Amino acid sequence: MARNQLLILVASVIVALGLGAFAGMQFSKSPQKAAMASKPSEEGALASVGDVMITERELAFAETDLGQQFGQIPENERRPAVLNALIDIKALAAAAEAEGMEKDEVFLARIAFLRSRALHNSYFQDKALKVITDEEVRARFDKEISAIPASDEINARHILVKTEEEAKAIIAELDGGADFVALAKEKSTGPSGPGGGDLGFFGKGQMVPEFEAAAFALEKGKYTAAPVKTQFGWHIIKKEDERSTPLPAYEEVSEQVRQMVAREKYLELVKSVRETLEIKVLDADLKKQMDALEPAN
Repeated sequence: MARNQLLILVASVIVALGLGAFAGMQFSKSPQKAAMASKPSEEGALASVGDVMITERELAFAETDLGQQFGQIPENERRPAVLNALIDIKALAAAAEAEGMEKDEVFLARIAFLRSRALHNSYFQDKALKVITDEEVRARFDKEISAIPASDEINARHILVKTEEEAKAIIAELDGGADFVALAKEKSTGPSGPGGGDLGFFGKGQMVPEFEAAAFALEKGKYTAAPVKTQFGWHIIKKEDERSTPLPAYEEVSEQVRQMVAREKYLELVKSVRETLEIKVLDADLKKQMDALEPAN
């Protein structure tokens, strides 16, 4: 995987995380100070654990950070459940501090990493996410839509049977005036049979090649004059309708487009900041592996 692909993957994960909870995080400049338990102002306090207050802001952080674990809890019960979990966190943190665990080298290294990650997320939010405008998202949507090639799709029904003889007999009944929908409900072995063989609208590439070729070649309202063989059996196909493939409305995909714009801003941000720093990979084996990821010029 090339570095630009790795960066795109990282950007996708970051955008999907929901970075709002990181915006207001307060960290000390040194990992050692950050390791000490914070004592938020009593303003907005919701609970206390010993002399440590739990504030509304901290609960909001916890709701985002622990959201996946509490996803199955009814919404009206989620807030007290998260507060209960936060109390547990504060209680065990107090016990750990009482034993001096905040001075542990591994703990301090983890705090340093979490501090860097939170600053990374806050910087990305301030310099990229917050500056994305609705106009920018709409412009990107228009650009993507204009690049989509025109395509057609059809609505078809089919009757699926096991043998060619059965299929030919059904075509003979249709030629004699039998109703396609009624025959599909009576004779089709496919899962669409109970619905009269209706397959809905589909475009090219969605059906097996033999079926697709026969269906798209039909005139609207016509059925295949000869059975069509596929890996599933023998088909009689009827084209009900045809249309140009509808394009998605802006309202349906605006959030996906916004994430696309955010990913690109993240990549631009990383590139611009990296260029201002001297970056060295000190481990020889890792450097060799990273060099192999560089795209060929």
